[in-house]
Amino acid sequence: MTNLLTVLPDFDIRPFTHILPSLERALVSTADLLTLPAPDIAKRAQVPPREVERLAKVLIESLHGPLAGDDDTVDESTVGTQRDGQEEGGQALVDRCHTISTLDDGLDGVLNGGINVGSITEFVGESAAGKTQFLLTLLLAVQLPSPEGLGKSALYISTEAPLQTSRLAQILKANPAFTNLPPNQRPSLSKIQSTHIHDLEAQEHILRFQVPALLSRSNNGVGLLIIDSIAANYRPEFDKGQARRSAAEAFARRSQQVAHLGALLRDLARKYGVAVVVANQVADRFAPSDQVPPSQAGSQATQRSRPGSPPPPTTRPPSVGQPLSQYERSQPTGTPVYTLSTDDPLSFDHQQRFFTGWGESPRASTYQNQNLKTPSLGLTWTNQLATRIALIREPIYSPQKMGEELSVSSWKRTMKVVFSSGCAESRTEFRITEGGIESVSEEGDSEHA
Repeated sequence: MTNLLTVLPDFDIRPFTHILPSLERALVSTADLLTLPAPDIAKRAQVPPREVERLAKVLIESLHGPLAGDDDTVDESTVGTQRDGQEEGGQALVDRCHTISTLDDGLDGVLNGGINVGSITEFVGESAAGKTQFLLTLLLAVQLPSPEGLGKSALYISTEAPLQTSRLAQILKANPAFTNLPPNQRPSLSKIQSTHIHDLEAQEHILRFQVPALLSRSNNGVGLLIIDSIAANYRPEFDKGQARRSAAEAFARRSQQVAHLGALLRDLARKYGVAVVVANQVADRFAPSDQVPPSQAGSQATQRSRPGSPPPPTTRPPSVGQPLSQYERSQPTGTPVYTLSTDDPLSFDHQQRFFTGWGESPRASTYQNQNLKTPSLGLTWTNQLATRIALIREPIYSPQKMGEELSVSSWKRTMKVVFSSGCAESRTEFRITEGGIESVSEEGDSEHA
């Protein structure tokens, strides 16, 4: 047979030497012998069917032999070694399934326990959506013992503003999860190592050389790596090279760098058993030209919404039986509300609503529809992630009086699991407090952060 001795190097071929040359000439493989009927193989190789059946039977017994064994005697030392190996493997699997709590039962319930260890998790949203508040809470939570944390320290890499130590101290003082702990078990700012980087070259050097050296130290015990934000250094690098090469070449080079970064971070997460959490920025998405009113067509290419700003004044169409948002109800009827929907299911504009976190429900929120966002670094970066969590910030408007402009009274924040390997897609409202972040019950809490 063509590969019999490759599959079973110790197989005794002497009882079958009279049929093996014929099987070899007919190119019968071991897989063929195990899966195909014996009469078909015998006809193909011109050998007796009973001999083929006997060979297949002996082959199956040989394959099962190492598992079942013909000897009734058992080597206790070997069994003990195997059992120890299985226990170690099981413990490693348990370690990889650990999570880091957000210190709020409602948010942990949505995330199936918290942030997964051994993979990349992204928090994405516009400015003031709450990304940094989640990251700061995780820096303290990872220091707690299981099940809330890992009992380890954290590493914080900033590409924008430095680490907010004053806010960390405020959370540490006000969060109920820390107030009742003995002093020797309380998280400490000294267990958070931070660095500030300004360009891609420094980012590459730190992640490729310095971080692995730090994680490999047996006495270090780092359980969390945070990068805030992942996209900041790519934008100036891309703009700087725009004059030297075309946009297509620049995007191709950036996609290659992003894929390389994702592979590096995934390797760090799996090899050292840490949770890699990143913050990401967003860019505006604009409506197709055939959906833009003529009065706005000339300015759409340059117009960008300010972070956290309410939608520009527009008008809505007459009701067509679908529920309208508070903002839609406040507008006069006339021209349509423009969305990014499209009838082509294969278009990128249609598909990205399922992995960006914005635009999947065209009539759910006028604010979302007119302020659709796309996470930075594009689809290449999205494919590197195990979990994407979108933080969406929407305005709550004051009742409009005759002759007065529409004004924002407060903001509603929503945590949305866009996709994840550890939990289902879901969403929940949250608010920012002195002690960090907390979920808002369904009954409705009239106070929003």
